[in-house]
Amino acid sequence: MNKLSIALAAAVLSATSSAYALDQINHQQPAAVKPACGGEMEPWFNGLIAEARAAGVTDKGLGELLKASLDDKVLQRDRAQGVFSQTFLTFSTRMVSDYRLKQGAANLKKYADTFARAESEYGVPGPVIAAFWGLETDFGAVQGDFDTLNALLTLSFDCRRPELFRPQLIALLKLFDKGVVDSKTTGAWAGEIGQMQMLPTDYLERGVDGDGDGKVDLKNSAPDAIMTAARVLRDLGWRKGEPWLEEVKLTRDLPWENALRTNRLPHSKWSEWGVMGMKGPLGPDNGDASLLLPMGRKGPAFLSYANFDVFVEWNKSIIYATTAAYFAARLAGAGPLEPTTPETGLTQEQMKELQTKLAARGHDMGPKIDGVFGILTRDAVRDEQIRLGLPADSWPTPELLSKL
Repeated sequence: MNKLSIALAAAVLSATSSAYALDQINHQQPAAVKPACGGEMEPWFNGLIAEARAAGVTDKGLGELLKASLDDKVLQRDRAQGVFSQTFLTFSTRMVSDYRLKQGAANLKKYADTFARAESEYGVPGPVIAAFWGLETDFGAVQGDFDTLNALLTLSFDCRRPELFRPQLIALLKLFDKGVVDSKTTGAWAGEIGQMQMLPTDYLERGVDGDGDGKVDLKNSAPDAIMTAARVLRDLGWRKGEPWLEEVKLTRDLPWENALRTNRLPHSKWSEWGVMGMKGPLGPDNGDASLLLPMGRKGPAFLSYANFDVFVEWNKSIIYATTAAYFAARLAGAGPLEPTTPETGLTQEQMKELQTKLAARGHDMGPKIDGVFGILTRDAVRDEQIRLGLPADSWPTPELLSKL
């Protein structure tokens, strides 16, 4: 579809709220309810306009909406998220580069006052904020060139995940109303905006004027972006003064089935099982920790604390979350990863074969076999390793594939 027709524009601008729109914004509805999607564009768009009006969007925001069009390139990017098929070492080596470490240190110094204020007000340390800043946009240098309005319209109309993107589209229209951004705003393919790649709902509800100029500009103002990220992380559950991730050494076999992100135990228990700090015995308990093995028992090993869950909330990919937490640890003074020799993993095609076999054994593999090593696959691998008497470190190997 190209630009909406003038006739349709006149019709939708005069539309009022409908039962459909009211159902969509009813706060008693479960968040997972999927809104209308696909099909004929005109009735779908009329429903969107009605919902937007019911949510308080004015003619100004709706007028910007009329400039939107669908973008097939957005759907192509949505279907091809290659990052999720990379291993932790592949991804982290590429993303936590010497350049980013130097830039991160330089920006921590340059905006020291802002980072100090962010930690004082929201409890989030500067290295954590800087790590997300670096990974998301190279500290503001690469913010994305997708038309944000077109991206969110496309993802809302598409039937894959409209329940996630339609609220973001409504929030974007409210930002138009406020004059914060306009229909020319660009960003990532999934609708994120600015130096920290914030979704419109976070921009609208949690945006902070960090430089005191009376407006929130997440694209051009580093202080605004830093303070807003700190507020978002605080709201995601960040615990002030607590750790998030530390690399450890494994000195002997342990009950590997205990290496789960949700299984947090005191340092004394991990020490009993032979887990050591990088410079000696683990320190005193500083909050229970879980043993995180992103590439199995022979790869990098970490203790992750409650604050690590905030990294996962920011991005559900364990590979991304672990990389971000490791990057933050490096910026906070930790050394580079200890060299390891992980067991050979699976190619994406082998992963699909594994998932097919796991599904045949009754494991939930989600809506489709995709070759992505996500949480469902990791849990199923662990269950099958236990059943087969293999070390249950949740890392899929050719040996496991052959035994299945």
